[in-house]
Amino acid sequence: MRVGLYPGTFDPVTLGHLDIIKRACSLVDKLVIGVAINRDKGPLFSLEERVAMIEAECADLSAQTGCEIVAHPFENLLIHCAKDVGATIIIRGLRAVADFEYEYQMVGMNRQLDNTVETVFLMAEAQHQAIASKLVKEIARLDGDVSKFVTPEVQEALAVRFQT
Repeated sequence: MRVGLYPGTFDPVTLGHLDIIKRACSLVDKLVIGVAINRDKGPLFSLEERVAMIEAECADLSAQTGCEIVAHPFENLLIHCAKDVGATIIIRGLRAVADFEYEYQMVGMNRQLDNTVETVFLMAEAQHQAIASKLVKEIARLDGDVSKFVTPEVQEALAVRFQT
C-alpha cells in the first residue's frame, strides 16, 4: 500500500487544497492529510475545526477516488510525521516560483533526515494558482465574496467566524 502525506495548516481548506488532494489520490492508496498545529501562524480556526473541515470536505472525495483519506493532526517534524503515519511520499502543492524555492530547501533538509521518503510536487491548476488561505481569510474578513476559492460549507464557516 502506497501511503502519501499532504501537510499544511488548511486554515481554511480551499479549492486549491482539494484539487491537490484529489490529484494526489491518483498517486497513492492512502492519503494522510497532515493538519499542522503550527502555533506560530496563529490560525483562525482551531485544530479541531480544521480537522473537521478536512474530514467533511474529503468524505465524498474518498469514495469517488477509491483512495483512503484521513486527517492527522501533527506538531512534530514533517519527516517524523511521515514515519508516524507510514508515508513514503510527501505531497506538496506549488503555486508559484516562490513556493518552489522554499519547498526545494525543505526537500533537501528532509532528504538529509530520511532519504527513504520522497517528495512529489503537484502544480496547482491555473484557476487555483492565486488561491492562498491567508488571502481567502482577508477577503472574508472584509466581507468579500470567497465563493470562487472555497466550498459553500467553508464559506459559511468563514462568514460565521467574521460575524460582528
